[in-house]
Amino acid sequence: MPPDFAAFDFIIQPGWNNSPPEHWQSHWQQLLGAQRVGNHEWFAPQLHDWLQALDEAVAAASKPVIVIAHSLGCATVAHYAARHGKRLAGALLVAPADVERASAPAQLQPFAPLPDAALPFPSLVVASDNDPFSLPLRSVRMATRWHSRLYWLPRAGHINVASGHQHWEQGLDYLRELIADIRAATPQAASA
Repeated sequence: MPPDFAAFDFIIQPGWNNSPPEHWQSHWQQLLGAQRVGNHEWFAPQLHDWLQALDEAVAAASKPVIVIAHSLGCATVAHYAARHGKRLAGALLVAPADVERASAPAQLQPFAPLPDAALPFPSLVVASDNDPFSLPLRSVRMATRWHSRLYWLPRAGHINVASGHQHWEQGLDYLRELIADIRAATPQAASA
């Protein structure tokens, strides 16, 4: 684990259908010694079950928690924050899926509508301008409603294996930026 990450516990929150071994979340899980949320049903997700699994992962942590979410996992974090407030130190939200879009698969409907409130912790959204699961204006809307800093990856698809994002080392720079934001916002994190 990079030494500047040692003050935090990391939780990997995959999206719909989980992240395969080649996915950057799987690589980061190994690199960071992160815990992956153990959802019971990846293919027919239910919001209550996903929130419970995330809460169990957070409860098992011994340090301040940063959630690294992808796709539907980002919606999960938004719902979790609305219910559990400041249990998280921060969140990296990558390629958030627009669960409110008219073409959203029926399996994602339990996650709509998204909470319309700022996240009560520092967060970064990393979005792609050609994500098939979220139009740019919808990604902007999610980042704005969550009060998250927004970064764009040009023509990066859904920032997953299909778009060529396996190890995704550039993403670790966004994680470092998030950690800097957490330390700036939280005096006790700054001294860790």
